[in-house]
Amino acid sequence: MNDIVEKIVAGDVRTVARLIRDIDDGMPEVREVLKDLYPHTGNAYVIGITGAPGVGKSTLVDQMVAHLRKRDKTVGVLAVDPTSPFSGGAILGDRVRMQRHSMDPGVFIRSLATRGHFGGLTQSTRSAIDVLDAMGKDYILVETVGVGQDEVDVVRSAHTTVIVVIPGMGDDIQAIKAGILEIGDIFLINKADREGCDKTMSDLRMMIEMDQKKYDRGAWKPPILKIQAVFDKGVAEFIDEIDKHARYLADTAGGLDFRASKTKVRQELGEMIKARLIEEVIDRLTESGDFDRAVESIIKGKIDPYTACENLVLPTLS
Repeated sequence: MNDIVEKIVAGDVRTVARLIRDIDDGMPEVREVLKDLYPHTGNAYVIGITGAPGVGKSTLVDQMVAHLRKRDKTVGVLAVDPTSPFSGGAILGDRVRMQRHSMDPGVFIRSLATRGHFGGLTQSTRSAIDVLDAMGKDYILVETVGVGQDEVDVVRSAHTTVIVVIPGMGDDIQAIKAGILEIGDIFLINKADREGCDKTMSDLRMMIEMDQKKYDRGAWKPPILKIQAVFDKGVAEFIDEIDKHARYLADTAGGLDFRASKTKVRQELGEMIKARLIEEVIDRLTESGDFDRAVESIIKGKIDPYTACENLVLPTLS
């Protein structure tokens, strides 16, 4: 166990890759490694990239890696993809668009599956962030799957959350309303050469300025930037805005250390407990055979699924 931790802290890529694979597969023994790795975390700057499918998140992340490497920063990339219904793994695997960085020793890229989770980040993704942090990466880029306005979990693990939109997607406001708007630290209008870019900019600015009182009290006001990621236009200026946001966080209460934030620690611990409870309950019901018997009863019409759920869950809580 100590040998694994030492190799990860030393930056051994193979050991990191194996551990993240075991985390993604839900191997119970990884918990002990993660416990020992935790004291080595808290140094990386985590950037969450989210937005609807097709807005160019992977292309943007690819360009971000190139710019950060030019600044002599090491980078870890976690790309959360939909889960394959056949293998259970990430459908897209390690992103094709990022393969030009695959031989760079200062870059680590890994795809993770959503495993049916609809909040944008799974517990395995949060654990993988800790692993890359302990590995010594300066920046960790987390590209979420893009499931729309439900995808707000990333804000719990990222220092800077970036919302990517594009012009011409119909009702732009509908695409970014509710929780998505509140979590954005920086808004990017990608493919800015398309028709309707100015309208998207205007709509975003109008919605952000609805919270002007909050900004007057010193809260961070999200900038809106036009970029063309595929042509590397505006990406350098975007990286500069991330640096500005990092300086803002460093100067405000709590700073850059998530572990100093009671709210974030409560959220993280709550999610961890929830995941562990679900895992333990499902394992216990499966091993006892109660789960399969309930499935057969539902199929034969002997019981409805609501009653079956109560009969299975309530005894485990008593």
